[in-house]
Formats: sequence, C-alpha cells, structure tokens
Amino acid sequence: MTIKLKNFEIGKDKLTIIAGPCAMESLDILKKTAEGLKFVCEKLNINYIFKSSFDKANRSSIHSFRGPGIEEGLKMLARIKDEFNVPVTTDIHLPSQAEPVAEVVDILQIPAFLCRQTDLLVEAGKTGRIVNIKKGQFLAPQQMKALIKKVEETGNKNIMVTERGVTFGYNNLVSDFRAIPIMKEFGYPVVFDATHSVQMPGANGDTTGGDRRFVPTLAKCAVAAGADVLFFEVHPNPDEALSDGANMLPLKDVEKVFEKCKAIFEIVKIS
Repeated sequence: MTIKLKNFEIGKDKLTIIAGPCAMESLDILKKTAEGLKFVCEKLNINYIFKSSFDKANRSSIHSFRGPGIEEGLKMLARIKDEFNVPVTTDIHLPSQAEPVAEVVDILQIPAFLCRQTDLLVEAGKTGRIVNIKKGQFLAPQQMKALIKKVEETGNKNIMVTERGVTFGYNNLVSDFRAIPIMKEFGYPVVFDATHSVQMPGANGDTTGGDRRFVPTLAKCAVAAGADVLFFEVHPNPDEALSDGANMLPLKDVEKVFEKCKAIFEIVKIS
C-alpha cells in the first residue's frame, strides 16, 4: 500500500526521507537544517519530510533539555512547513496531544516506548492524519500487527511502521533486518530509523550515548532489505546539540549518505 502525502506517494517508486533535528532548540537551527535537507533531497529527487520534536518526554535525566513545549513547538513547525513548503512530522506522548498537533503536522509519530499505548494510538488514528508507529525496542516485528489494528479500528488506513533496533543486553541496540520484510507483509510502508538504531540507551549514566559512524551502514542495509522510508536525525553541529547529538548526522554529510541509499533503493525496486 502507498500513502499519498502532498505531491508524492510514500512507498511507491521514490525513496522518502524523514529528517531534521532531534529536539527543537531554536527556529534558526530548524530553518538551517530544513533548508539544507530540502536542497539535497530536491537535487537527488528524493521525497522529503521534516521532523523535529517539541518535547523529548523520555530523556534519561529529569534535568535534560526537552524542547520548547507543544504551543511554541507547533508554531515553529508551522513556520517550517509554510516557509519551505515541506510536510512535517513530530511525536506525541499523550492522547490529548493528537488533535492539536494534527492541525499542524502531516504525520503523527508514536514513540517506540509508547507504541503499545492503546489510547494514544486510537486518538492519533481518529485525526485521519498519517500515523507512524515506531516499533518498541522490546517488541518482535510480528507484534506490530496488533498495534496497526488499533489504528485501523478508527477507520484510518494511513499508517507507517518504523524499525529502530531491538534491545541487546544493557545499553545497546541491534538491528535485525528481517523485521523489514516481515512488517512489509502488513501492507503498509516501512520506515527504518537509522540514527536511533545507533543509540546506546543510558550508556553515559544520565544521558544516552551513540555512535554515528554506523548510521550510513545501517541505512544502506535497510534499503537493501526493502525499507520504503529512511529516518535520520540531522543537525548542523551534532556535537553541540542539546539532545541525541552522539547519533545525529552532521548536515554537511547527508548528501553522500542519501545518494548511496537512493542508488540501492532504485536497484531494489527494479529487482
């Protein structure tokens, strides 16, 4: 199944990329990142969706930066959407956030830690917006079928599912690429989250670690396995980012990564 979004279809004959800063630090950073990503995706003829979070509610420490909050965050997303003419997505954490966020964004993202929350999925589904369900690090891909059903029961068939690695012992994730063809059997576009898959949850004590060196490798493997969409968190200077800097891609490096992923995507599509 393909999903119509603006002037393109997700899951058809072109690679789609969801990308942007992890958390909304400032409008200037959002605009610089959106401008750079849109330029690269247009140059490479790739579908582009902007992503950033108004609230990182699952940070390791209560003192960690979370973002500007829903009111200011939605204003920022609206600015990016209008100024750059791109679809936008962000995550929601509470059922009550679904309706107001859906008034601005094109895709509601369900965080991996909250993917089983029935009320959250149902309220997201009721909006009619595309719902992207991120597979929890604690779930097998087969278990996503029940979560998809929760959204389908609202009458909403605009659904995507995301693989982002599975917990492997303490402070580590591994990516089992069998998950991609398994989840594609459910009939919806499959996303691979290449940057969260290199996280090391809680590895630094009160912060999450990560290793961005492996992002390109995992992204290429995911496309080869049949992923329709790639998700990247991108920042002009990840080492200075206030959230998830260790696993974000530098903006200056994205063209090379995207170009290689597109080439593999096109080979897979014709094979």
